[in-house]
Amino acid sequence: MNRQTNPTEMTQAATPMGTHEGYMPGFGNDFETEALPGALPQGMNSPQKVNYGLYGEQLSGTAFTAPSHQNERTWCYRIRPSVKHSGRYTRIDVPYWKSAPHVVEDVTSLGQYRWDPVPHSEQDLTWITGMRTMTTAGDVNTQVGMASHIYLVTASMKDEYFYSADSEMLVVPQEGRLRFATELGIIDIEPKEIAVIPRGLVYRVEVLEGPARGFVCENYGQKFELPGRGPIGANCMANPRDFKTPVAAYEDRDAPSTLTIKWCGQFHETEIGHSPLDVVAWHGNYCPVKYDLRNYCPVGAILFDHPDPSIFTVLTAPSGVPGTANIDFVLFRERWMVAEDTFRPPWYHKNVMSELMGNIYGQYDAKPQGFVPGGMSLHNMMLPHGPDKNAFEGASNADLGPEKLDNTMSFMFETRFPQHLTEFAGKEAPLQDDYIDCWDSLEKKFDGTPGKK
Repeated sequence: MNRQTNPTEMTQAATPMGTHEGYMPGFGNDFETEALPGALPQGMNSPQKVNYGLYGEQLSGTAFTAPSHQNERTWCYRIRPSVKHSGRYTRIDVPYWKSAPHVVEDVTSLGQYRWDPVPHSEQDLTWITGMRTMTTAGDVNTQVGMASHIYLVTASMKDEYFYSADSEMLVVPQEGRLRFATELGIIDIEPKEIAVIPRGLVYRVEVLEGPARGFVCENYGQKFELPGRGPIGANCMANPRDFKTPVAAYEDRDAPSTLTIKWCGQFHETEIGHSPLDVVAWHGNYCPVKYDLRNYCPVGAILFDHPDPSIFTVLTAPSGVPGTANIDFVLFRERWMVAEDTFRPPWYHKNVMSELMGNIYGQYDAKPQGFVPGGMSLHNMMLPHGPDKNAFEGASNADLGPEKLDNTMSFMFETRFPQHLTEFAGKEAPLQDDYIDCWDSLEKKFDGTPGKK
């Protein structure tokens, strides 16, 4: 099944010199962009009259009085103010998209779990109807925690728009290509890329190449930011210049349309008569962004042992507790292994953080079998896990020359909160019932002999 639709045309800003076509580089920058010349006011935010008869409107991603280095807002100059993009709201049911707190009495979240890829169906599924929540953590009402989802998208949204008042969305494609047509511009993503869609931003999702499947981390808490590098210094890991924010693009189109809003875990619809993607110009630092994971530059040990997996953090969402994230997004990609006298795969451990992993492509070094592209695993807080027997024996007896880990890209959504399985994850998704058995064949090697290894 390979579905493709013709994306809707939007009037887009001319590409600035020296950047990737349609995008501006940088993470957390203060951008400015206009799709029509002179649409962006200069030297002020709110002139008495804006050119082209546009309306000035601010979109605030933080409290007005947040510290200046954390304050995020964008000024939009649009054809209609956002209040014209809403009317009377009707509560609707989106049965497979769940929010925390969500505890299912007859589903046990205590355990080590792994799933095969959730299969596609012949049903037409959009970004909203194709979302399948796997786990929830924290509380959407107090804006802490997260939810993890699988998306299965086979159909474009047509005259349909969406925004979440609850969360920003970190999107990790595994199959197919999607277009996010947003109020602030167009983002196209495919496997090996990610996108971050801010809380409150209106968008439409179109299928460029389908069927599309991927992973979503719905972040209820503080926004994702780049992790502090500490002694690593100014370079490597995810570099700010590799993040791309779209240039302005807008629609001036009258058509009966539906806007769906996610608010405190509930879904509501409102009917409007036009496209809400009508921002002609904007400036600010609260905006969507994409990133190519192939640009992530991993660092690691070059003599013995190896650092904690936190060394592979791409983005982090702080919790207010220093060093303990609401969410870390961690990437395990191709890299060289060179450490001497070292067990090189991830070691056995129990962790105060809860770890949900997904495989984008290839083979994960700690689980040579069973953890396949499109699959997921969950190791909840303080539950032991680590390599299976084959991985342990292979790494314990390998010739430790320089080795390139190739054809591998997996990730982790790690959170300080326990992740609760949804009914879909526990009863409908293709759960590997025998996953726990992968450790059964681990042998006792201790016999009291001094010096034995």
